Amino acid sequence: MKEFTTYSPAMLKTFELCKRKFEYKYIKGITIPVDTFKMQQGKNIHALANYYLKNFNIDKLENALTDNEKTLWNNLKNTKYFQYEVVNSEYTLTSKIDNYWISGRLDALVKNNNDYYILDYKTGRIPNNPEFDYQTIIYLLMVDNLIKDYDNLYFVYVDLKENNTKEIKFTDELKIEYQKKLVNILNDVEKSLKLSIYPKCKECKTCEYTKLCEVL
Repeated sequence: MKEFTTYSPAMLKTFELCKRKFEYKYIKGITIPVDTFKMQQGKNIHALANYYLKNFNIDKLENALTDNEKTLWNNLKNTKYFQYEVVNSEYTLTSKIDNYWISGRLDALVKNNNDYYILDYKTGRIPNNPEFDYQTIIYLLMVDNLIKDYDNLYFVYVDLKENNTKEIKFTDELKIEYQKKLVNILNDVEKSLKLSIYPKCKECKTCEYTKLCEVL
Protein backbone atom coordinates (compact mmCIF):
# COMPACT_ATOMS: atom_id res chain seq x y z
CA MET A 1 0.00 0.00 0.00
CA LYS A 2 1.33 3.41 -0.99
CA GLU A 3 1.59 5.88 1.91
CA PHE A 4 1.84 9.66 1.81
CA THR A 5 3.18 11.75 4.68
CA THR A 6 1.37 14.89 3.49
CA TYR A 7 -1.32 15.83 0.98
CA SER A 8 -1.34 18.91 -1.24
CA PRO A 9 -4.20 20.75 -2.98
CA ALA A 10 -3.03 19.45 -6.37
CA MET A 11 -3.18 15.85 -5.16
CA LEU A 12 -6.72 16.21 -3.88
CA LYS A 13 -7.93 18.04 -7.00
CA THR A 14 -6.52 15.24 -9.13
CA PHE A 15 -8.08 12.52 -6.98
CA GLU A 16 -11.50 14.17 -7.10
CA LEU A 17 -11.27 14.64 -10.87
CA CYS A 18 -9.97 11.18 -11.77
CA LYS A 19 -8.66 8.47 -9.47
CA ARG A 20 -6.86 6.78 -12.35
CA LYS A 21 -4.96 10.00 -13.08
CA PHE A 22 -4.10 10.20 -9.37
CA GLU A 23 -2.68 6.69 -9.58
CA TYR A 24 -0.54 7.47 -12.62
CA LYS A 25 0.74 10.79 -11.35
CA TYR A 26 1.24 10.30 -7.62
CA ILE A 27 1.53 6.55 -7.08
CA LYS A 28 3.31 5.36 -10.22
CA GLY A 29 5.10 8.68 -10.73
CA ILE A 30 4.28 8.90 -14.45
CA THR A 31 4.67 12.46 -15.75
CA ILE A 32 3.40 13.83 -19.06
CA PRO A 33 4.97 16.86 -20.85
CA VAL A 34 2.96 20.06 -20.48
CA ASP A 35 2.98 23.51 -22.07
CA THR A 36 6.44 24.69 -20.96
CA PHE A 37 5.91 28.23 -22.31
CA LYS A 38 2.94 28.88 -20.04
CA MET A 39 4.69 27.23 -17.11
CA GLN A 40 7.83 29.33 -17.59
CA GLN A 41 5.78 32.52 -17.85
CA GLY A 42 4.09 31.74 -14.55
CA LYS A 43 7.41 30.90 -12.92
CA ASN A 44 8.90 34.19 -14.09
CA ILE A 45 6.08 36.24 -12.58
CA HIS A 46 6.14 34.31 -9.31
CA ALA A 47 9.92 34.68 -8.98
CA LEU A 48 9.75 38.40 -9.73
CA ALA A 49 6.98 38.92 -7.17
CA ASN A 50 8.98 37.05 -4.55
CA TYR A 51 12.08 39.19 -5.10
CA TYR A 52 9.98 42.36 -5.14
CA LEU A 53 8.21 41.56 -1.86
CA LYS A 54 11.56 40.76 -0.25
CA ASN A 55 12.94 44.13 -1.34
CA PHE A 56 15.50 42.89 -3.85
CA ASN A 57 16.52 45.11 -6.76
CA ILE A 58 14.52 43.76 -9.70
CA ASP A 59 15.39 46.33 -12.39
CA LYS A 60 17.31 43.85 -14.58
CA LEU A 61 14.63 41.20 -14.16
CA GLU A 62 11.90 43.63 -15.19
CA ASN A 63 13.86 44.64 -18.29
CA ALA A 64 14.13 40.98 -19.31
CA LEU A 65 10.34 40.42 -19.31
CA THR A 66 8.44 39.94 -22.54
CA ASP A 67 5.69 42.45 -23.37
CA ASN A 68 3.01 40.04 -22.18
CA GLU A 69 4.91 39.32 -18.95
CA LYS A 70 5.29 43.05 -18.34
CA THR A 71 1.52 43.46 -18.57
CA LEU A 72 0.94 40.60 -16.12
CA TRP A 73 3.60 41.92 -13.77
CA ASN A 74 2.23 45.47 -13.77
CA ASN A 75 -1.25 44.11 -13.06
CA LEU A 76 0.13 42.29 -10.03
CA LYS A 77 2.42 45.05 -8.78
CA ASN A 78 -0.42 47.58 -8.84
CA THR A 79 -2.87 45.57 -6.73
CA LYS A 80 -3.72 47.04 -3.34
CA TYR A 81 -2.36 43.90 -1.66
CA PHE A 82 1.18 44.71 -2.72
CA GLN A 83 0.91 47.88 -0.65
CA TYR A 84 0.29 45.90 2.54
CA GLU A 85 2.86 44.65 5.04
CA VAL A 86 4.59 41.49 3.85
CA VAL A 87 4.56 38.58 6.27
CA ASN A 88 6.29 36.14 3.92
CA SER A 89 6.35 35.04 0.29
CA GLU A 90 6.98 31.80 -1.60
CA TYR A 91 7.09 29.57 1.43
CA THR A 92 5.76 26.16 2.36
CA LEU A 93 3.35 25.53 5.20
CA THR A 94 2.42 22.20 6.75
CA SER A 95 -0.42 21.62 9.17
CA LYS A 96 -2.37 18.75 10.74
CA ILE A 97 -6.13 18.48 10.22
CA ASP A 98 -7.78 15.59 12.05
CA ASN A 99 -5.36 12.66 11.48
CA TYR A 100 -3.87 14.00 8.27
CA TRP A 101 -0.99 16.29 7.37
CA ILE A 102 -1.60 18.82 4.61
CA SER A 103 0.85 21.16 2.93
CA GLY A 104 1.04 23.89 0.34
CA ARG A 105 3.31 26.61 -0.99
CA LEU A 106 1.88 30.10 -0.54
CA ASP A 107 2.66 32.77 -3.13
CA ALA A 108 2.48 35.42 -0.42
CA LEU A 109 0.95 36.29 2.93
CA VAL A 110 0.40 39.99 3.62
CA LYS A 111 -1.40 41.95 6.31
CA ASN A 112 -3.21 45.26 6.68
CA ASN A 113 -3.46 46.14 10.38
CA ASN A 114 -4.64 42.79 11.78
CA ASP A 115 -6.33 41.54 8.61
CA TYR A 116 -4.37 38.82 6.80
CA TYR A 117 -4.48 38.02 3.08
CA ILE A 118 -3.24 34.85 1.40
CA LEU A 119 -2.35 35.76 -2.18
CA ASP A 120 -2.40 33.35 -5.08
CA TYR A 121 -1.32 34.70 -8.47
CA LYS A 122 -2.97 33.20 -11.54
CA THR A 123 -1.57 33.69 -15.04
CA GLY A 124 -4.26 31.25 -16.18
CA ARG A 125 -7.81 31.12 -14.89
CA ILE A 126 -9.34 31.21 -11.42
CA PRO A 127 -11.07 27.95 -10.37
CA ASN A 128 -14.75 27.63 -11.28
CA ASN A 129 -15.81 27.27 -7.65
CA PRO A 130 -13.08 29.19 -5.83
CA GLU A 131 -14.71 29.15 -2.38
CA PHE A 132 -14.46 25.36 -2.29
CA ASP A 133 -11.33 24.76 -4.31
CA TYR A 134 -8.88 22.61 -2.35
CA GLN A 135 -6.23 25.30 -2.60
CA THR A 136 -8.57 27.76 -0.87
CA ILE A 137 -9.59 25.20 1.74
CA ILE A 138 -6.11 23.98 2.62
CA TYR A 139 -4.40 27.38 2.64
CA LEU A 140 -7.04 29.03 4.81
CA LEU A 141 -7.05 26.16 7.32
CA MET A 142 -3.26 26.16 7.52
CA VAL A 143 -2.94 29.91 8.05
CA ASP A 144 -5.80 29.81 10.57
CA ASN A 145 -3.77 27.23 12.51
CA LEU A 146 -0.63 29.32 12.18
CA ILE A 147 -2.04 32.72 13.16
CA LYS A 148 -4.48 32.45 16.03
CA ASP A 149 -4.94 36.14 16.76
CA TYR A 150 -6.27 37.93 13.69
CA ASP A 151 -9.27 40.12 12.98
CA ASN A 152 -10.03 38.80 9.50
CA LEU A 153 -8.47 36.24 7.19
CA TYR A 154 -8.90 36.17 3.40
CA PHE A 155 -7.81 34.06 0.46
CA VAL A 156 -7.29 36.18 -2.66
CA TYR A 157 -7.03 34.86 -6.19
CA VAL A 158 -5.24 37.47 -8.29
CA ASP A 159 -6.21 36.98 -11.93
CA LEU A 160 -3.34 38.65 -13.79
CA LYS A 161 -4.67 37.99 -17.27
CA GLU A 162 -8.05 39.63 -16.65
CA ASN A 163 -6.63 42.06 -14.07
CA ASN A 164 -9.14 41.33 -11.33
CA THR A 165 -9.30 39.56 -7.98
CA LYS A 166 -11.55 37.13 -6.14
CA GLU A 167 -11.51 37.64 -2.37
CA ILE A 168 -12.81 34.90 -0.05
CA LYS A 169 -13.35 35.73 3.61
CA PHE A 170 -12.75 32.95 6.12
CA THR A 171 -15.60 32.47 8.60
CA ASP A 172 -16.41 30.04 11.40
CA GLU A 173 -19.07 28.48 9.18
CA LEU A 174 -16.64 27.99 6.33
CA LYS A 175 -14.08 26.49 8.69
CA ILE A 176 -16.53 23.77 9.69
CA GLU A 177 -17.44 23.08 6.05
CA TYR A 178 -13.81 23.08 4.96
CA GLN A 179 -12.70 20.67 7.66
CA LYS A 180 -15.56 18.29 6.85
CA LYS A 181 -14.91 18.38 3.09
CA LEU A 182 -11.19 17.92 3.58
CA VAL A 183 -11.44 15.00 5.99
CA ASN A 184 -14.03 13.28 3.78
CA ILE A 185 -11.83 13.30 0.69
CA LEU A 186 -8.74 12.31 2.66
CA ASN A 187 -10.66 9.34 4.05
CA ASP A 188 -11.61 8.43 0.46
CA VAL A 189 -7.97 8.69 -0.65
CA GLU A 190 -6.80 6.43 2.17
CA LYS A 191 -9.52 3.91 1.31
CA SER A 192 -8.48 3.85 -2.35
CA LEU A 193 -4.85 3.44 -1.37
CA LYS A 194 -5.70 0.53 0.90
CA LEU A 195 -7.82 -1.26 -1.71
CA SER A 196 -5.71 -0.18 -4.72
CA ILE A 197 -8.87 0.81 -6.62
CA TYR A 198 -8.49 3.72 -9.06
CA PRO A 199 -11.40 4.01 -11.53
CA LYS A 200 -11.01 6.54 -14.31
CA CYS A 201 -13.37 9.43 -14.93
CA LYS A 202 -15.63 9.75 -17.97
CA GLU A 203 -14.27 13.12 -19.14
CA CYS A 204 -11.00 12.10 -20.77
CA LYS A 205 -10.86 14.22 -23.90
CA THR A 206 -8.66 16.94 -22.45
CA CYS A 207 -6.63 14.76 -20.07
CA GLU A 208 -2.92 14.37 -20.77
CA TYR A 209 -3.13 10.73 -19.64
CA THR A 210 -5.83 9.72 -22.20
CA LYS A 211 -3.53 7.73 -24.49
CA LEU A 212 -2.00 5.98 -21.50
CA CYS A 213 -5.46 4.93 -20.31
CA GLU A 214 -6.23 3.52 -23.76
CA VAL A 215 -3.29 1.11 -23.72
CA LEU A 216 -3.25 0.07 -20.06
